[in-house]
Amino acid sequence: MTTSLTRRQALGIGAGATIALTTAGPVAAASASSEHTWKQARSANGWHVIDSTTTYRVEGTNVEVSLARGDVATVLLYVARRFAYEVDMLRAGDLHGHTIDRTVGALFESNHLSGTAIAIRPMHYPLGADVNSTGMSGTERIVVADVLAECEGVVTWGGDLKPVKQSHFHIDVKPGDPRLKRLAARIRERSDAPGEGAGSIDAFTPARRRLAARSQ
Repeated sequence: MTTSLTRRQALGIGAGATIALTTAGPVAAASASSEHTWKQARSANGWHVIDSTTTYRVEGTNVEVSLARGDVATVLLYVARRFAYEVDMLRAGDLHGHTIDRTVGALFESNHLSGTAIAIRPMHYPLGADVNSTGMSGTERIVVADVLAECEGVVTWGGDLKPVKQSHFHIDVKPGDPRLKRLAARIRERSDAPGEGAGSIDAFTPARRRLAARSQ
């Protein structure tokens, strides 16, 4: 699914906010002119805003992140793990998850309030950055495209949103959607199988490149 917002949700942004929503292909584009306060009980992707989460360590790193429990954590930890293995090892401060700070610069950043979003190195890939001069390299984007293809629409990347934020990933299905459960089960199964899962994937094989291209 794509992230869509009702008029009521849009009005939940603090007074004076100027919100523009457009849809381009499979991606819902959202923009906000500056920082605002998110006032809704649910984040932009439809999940309840929560006050407490569980802290998880990203396997293979010393980095911890707070996320909603269960399948959400399984999927987002997998995304972070693949970044660490295939793009660059994560270090302290590189990964941001749940927050209770309701200040958002774009609507999709509200998904951190429900523990259903992560930002990987947001200082390197900030909201609204000029990605042509300072964004991810072509090689890094190949890995990201492969991760997104593997997640089959359950995860959306901020590099495909407006305003752009290449560090951002969030769950893009609503609570109870069976696609999230299936993806999390598949990730757990592969993680337990020798020679499969994060750390054993080559995103640059022709077959995986073709699959990623079809998913875009």
